[in-house]
Parts: sequence; structure tokens; C-alpha cells
Amino acid sequence: QVQLVESGGGLVQAGGSLRLSCAASGRSFSSYVMGWFRQAPGKEREFVAGIGRSGGRTYYTDSVKGRFTISRDNARNTVYLQMNSLKPEDTAVYYCAARQTITVVTTTSGYNYWGQGTQVTVSS
Repeated sequence: QVQLVESGGGLVQAGGSLRLSCAASGRSFSSYVMGWFRQAPGKEREFVAGIGRSGGRTYYTDSVKGRFTISRDNARNTVYLQMNSLKPEDTAVYYCAARQTITVVTTTSGYNYWGQGTQVTVSS
């Protein structure tokens, strides 16, 4: 089992940057595929980015490609989401998710551990 705690959210102007962190507690962090999701008011939770167990494979939703970068540090049990060139439409609660598996998945049902979320607000 793993517990996830996100941090790094906040208010930023359009064009700015934020880095989200997700600290995991528990054993065998490197055996978990990790993902970032977001949920805007009135919308369903959506996949943003995912990373394989070693960090060698990354996946992004089209709307963030070239602007967001997911990475992980298995020695620190932490996964990151660097967000650059932020847009007002990136405003949402961002969630970290984990699953002890091999393949990165892009659906909410594919993950069984979730953090509490961190708010990201991008002003125009």
C-alpha cells in the first residue's frame, strides 16, 4: 500500500510555471506506475501525464504536450509535474495516482491509490 501527498499548487499568471510534487510513503515506490490527473469544476477527472516505473517512459495528454514534464526520483519516493506556459484552461485540482503494475494507463479506473489533490489556478 502507498500513501500519496501532493504539494506545489497555487495561483499563477498565464504563461507562468509551477512544479507539483507528489511524495509517496510505503514500500517499493519503484514498483508503481505513477500518473497525474486533473479535475476542473463541473468536469470529469482527466489524465494529464503518466510515467513508468523506472522513469524511462512518459505519456501526456495532447493539450499539455510540450508544456508539461513528468519525472520521478525513486530514491526520494517522489514524482513531479513541471508545468510551463500555463493557460487559464489548466486551472483544476491536480491529483497524483499510483498503481503497482507494469504498464502506464491513462484512465482513472487504472489507478487504485490517490492523493488528496492540490489546486492550480491560472489567471488570464
